[in-house]
Amino acid sequence: MSDGKTLLVGDVGGTNARFAIATMIDGKITLDHHESFPADQYPTFLKGVAAYVDGCEVKPTGGVIAVAGPVTDGAIDLTNSPWAVSEAELQTLGLNPVRLINDFEALAWGAPVVPSADLAHLGGPTEGDPHSAIAVLGPGTGFGVSALARDIHGKEIALPSEGGHACFAPGDPIEDEILRILRKRYSRVSIERLICGPGLLNMHRALAEIDGRETHIDDPAQITEEALADPRSHCGATLARFCAILGAVAGDVALTMGSRGGVYIAGGIAPRILPFLKASPFRERFERKGRFQDYMADIPTWVITHKHAALRGAARVAFAEAR
Repeated sequence: MSDGKTLLVGDVGGTNARFAIATMIDGKITLDHHESFPADQYPTFLKGVAAYVDGCEVKPTGGVIAVAGPVTDGAIDLTNSPWAVSEAELQTLGLNPVRLINDFEALAWGAPVVPSADLAHLGGPTEGDPHSAIAVLGPGTGFGVSALARDIHGKEIALPSEGGHACFAPGDPIEDEILRILRKRYSRVSIERLICGPGLLNMHRALAEIDGRETHIDDPAQITEEALADPRSHCGATLARFCAILGAVAGDVALTMGSRGGVYIAGGIAPRILPFLKASPFRERFERKGRFQDYMADIPTWVITHKHAALRGAARVAFAEAR
């Protein structure tokens, strides 16, 4: 039985915009009328949402849209996109109430309800502490970080953050050199300067400079493609370093958040390189935390392969606020 509410949920990043209609049937959230399109297909955020709503047979009355960037006073100016919008503007489309939330905040809500078939185990135990926090992070157009805090009574709260813009911490002499090279271009080198699509290209060029060779690659997708075809190539070395640093960052986030409930890797890149990632130094670097090595070994890590995890999380928030 449906509760009668028809709500819009969205997941809007620097590259793609995804929308769906959420309904509650017999106590379970159902997502229908999925649509995905390049974010640059529409000149403004509002026109993209309007086009989707216009195509819905049953118009949504409210909703939650997850966006890639910090939401301030109900408004967003996307970090890696020219799009900007406010909740007040979205209300002009008949969406009331409507909320904007950070995309990785939505993923934090969505990760615990992703079916196990849509999670790829990356090491550690198969289950985390159900009373401890979880962390969600990952590379795509940018690098997102969030967490879901839990108390002993089962209450949960998602913690949006801009952790992808924290400083990059080298883990060996080669990474010291990568940092030195990138400092010539950026006065401050954040995690996102290395662990995302454009960051992969930054890393490849830096490694070429360290090796004293030239590279003419200017597309991150080419690096990934060549690495998967030949892991022993220069591109393979770049992707292996990418995975190693991702593991180190994931471990740092787990320590910071006390995420003994598990760490979930999200974003568009990890699912596409999954076999490579599993064979990479990711887990070794995740656990390599000195005196806390045993602590880290007890934390499970997964890759979210479900395409609509953020939409599921946005739907959880939408129905919680529609009560």
